Amino acid sequence: MLRFFLLFLTLQLSLFGLNMLNWVQQHLVLPWTALLARICAGLVTWFDSSAAAQGKVLWNTATGFGVSIEPGCNGIEACIVLFAAVMAFPSSWRHKLVGLAAGFAAVQALNVVRVISLFYLGQWSKEAFDFAHEFLWQGLIMLDVLVVWLLWVRAGARDRAASEPPPPDEPPAPPVVRPSVTPRAPSGTVSSSLDLSPR
Repeated sequence: MLRFFLLFLTLQLSLFGLNMLNWVQQHLVLPWTALLARICAGLVTWFDSSAAAQGKVLWNTATGFGVSIEPGCNGIEACIVLFAAVMAFPSSWRHKLVGLAAGFAAVQALNVVRVISLFYLGQWSKEAFDFAHEFLWQGLIMLDVLVVWLLWVRAGARDRAASEPPPPDEPPAPPVVRPSVTPRAPSGTVSSSLDLSPR
């Protein structure tokens, strides 16, 4: 448990440090954030043709209202926490890769819902937008990370239990040793005489 905790903290600190580098921000974080805005705009246009994306901003072309997807809202920080938790936990590399892929998809899918909901909450009520942005969605995203990780751990334990032979319910019985039978001599003598009268 201590090893998991220390490795989890080390990976988080290292990845958050890398995430703050200018090169990483320019070449990885900002392009991903712009792609996220385009994905959200593409989904919204299925039912609202006034949505559009420009850079990292999802905005309404009719009203001019928009939400900018800033650091902390692009799902990268939540994915870092999940990555550190998965990599720190003892498991096979195949199971780790499955957990990272499924976890990234789950976190980013919920993050798309967050951005779109904030886009409409901001047009409806600033108070509702502020509460959802600062408190509600922050907690829901981290809860999503925790639930995904726990399901991943449980799936790994179930796979290990299925691959291992079940332990015997009872120890095997000791072998039965049969005593050897030796013929015994008769205790009395039998007369060969035909005379059965007492003597």
